[in-house]
Amino acid sequence: MRTLPTLFAFTFALTLCASAQAPATDSSALPAAPPRAARPVMASGPIVATVVPPALAGPVTYTCGAAKKGTTTLTPANLISGTSAGWDLKTVPTIANGICSATGSDKPFFFSIPVPPGNYRATLALGGKEASTITVRAEARRLILENLAIKSGASVTKTFDINVRIPEFTKPDGTQGRVRLKQREIGNLDWDAKLTLEFNGTNPAFRTLTIEPLVGAKSEPTLYLAGDSTMVDQDVEPWASWGQQLPRFFLSGIVVANHAESGESAISFLGEQRFAEILSIIKPGDYFFVQFAHNDQKVANGMPRYIQIMTDFVTQVRAKGATPVIVTAQNRNNFDADGHIVDTLGGYPQASRQIAADTNTALIDLNAMSKTMFEAMGPEGAKHAFMNFKAGSYPGVERDIADATHFNNFGAYELAQCIMHGVRADKLPIEKFLDPAVRDFDPAKPDVFADFHLPYTPPQKQEDTTQIPQANLK
Repeated sequence: MRTLPTLFAFTFALTLCASAQAPATDSSALPAAPPRAARPVMASGPIVATVVPPALAGPVTYTCGAAKKGTTTLTPANLISGTSAGWDLKTVPTIANGICSATGSDKPFFFSIPVPPGNYRATLALGGKEASTITVRAEARRLILENLAIKSGASVTKTFDINVRIPEFTKPDGTQGRVRLKQREIGNLDWDAKLTLEFNGTNPAFRTLTIEPLVGAKSEPTLYLAGDSTMVDQDVEPWASWGQQLPRFFLSGIVVANHAESGESAISFLGEQRFAEILSIIKPGDYFFVQFAHNDQKVANGMPRYIQIMTDFVTQVRAKGATPVIVTAQNRNNFDADGHIVDTLGGYPQASRQIAADTNTALIDLNAMSKTMFEAMGPEGAKHAFMNFKAGSYPGVERDIADATHFNNFGAYELAQCIMHGVRADKLPIEKFLDPAVRDFDPAKPDVFADFHLPYTPPQKQEDTTQIPQANLK
């Protein structure tokens, strides 16, 4: 362990380094995204408490065919309400011959069930009359199943675990706490008292769906994510993050609870009660992956506070019997003339490494892996990983986007694979929950962009995706 005087000296040196190197904004000296409309970032008006539905007494099963004992038959009339499960987001599938399927070959549909916050297991019998390639997402575009090919008339059963959360929580002293949500989070699928599934792809279809609360003897480890817009569940295409792609790489047995949010620094994550909510429910056997830097470097002389808070995160999570893991922040899309990534994060990645070393905490060096990966892609290839779109090249993109910090589905997917590789390289116990069907990832050999595809998720409301507050919010 490093002594305190040495740590303070290190802090002072990094503060000078950060002051000299850190850009004034998230993308200083980099290709700039179009200006976003000014919007309030915190909820305005009176705070309305979440209405929490009754807990499930046990597994509940919905069928697209004739109901058997203990199951509920789904019809087009089953629409979501505050007390009843049903079709959501103004989508209703075709229901015939025991199968719920998209009304068009590539039109997604959504199913939701009101539930209290917690962890749940979903078991799906997927497949329909026609051959299909099915992608399933949960809540706000969390990738669960990816391009699952099923033959005509066949059925494949898949099981996966999902976290549901609301802003309210109970503090250790018994008083009530509440996360201070930003405006973009109001009405977001990640913060409501229901579990939502998106069925997407070519001819998406299912036969039965079972939702089971993971409580008591069935409780399982939770992997909590704390970070910023590069980790958050981005709710609108084509924005994406590695945190929302990560669940795809884990089997049932562990659940990913992504508490990251756009614009967050370590300081604001603490001040908005986001860490307090995690600390109120984290338990022995859980994990806490934390990644900050992109917004911390905007804070004048922020390095000492960053080191203090990150160290406190580690200490408090460990005191709860859970395992902290520090993740260094990934690089931006900034190359020099020789095709090498230019560091724009000042001393923050090295500070994260030092905190991990000083506290004997596991480290996933996403900063180093992303440098290797982006350089392997090259300056032109790396553009396919970031938010670089010409107007009209993607649904909803009405103006050019040239964002050097944030990612699309492909870039987020590749970074999630880096995290998967880090779990394996560190030999973390949760490695046993990784999908063995997915090969280990080599950042020096990224996937080919032309071979990558995930189906499009329509927005919940009409918005100019170049203007929505997906980034740079405090």
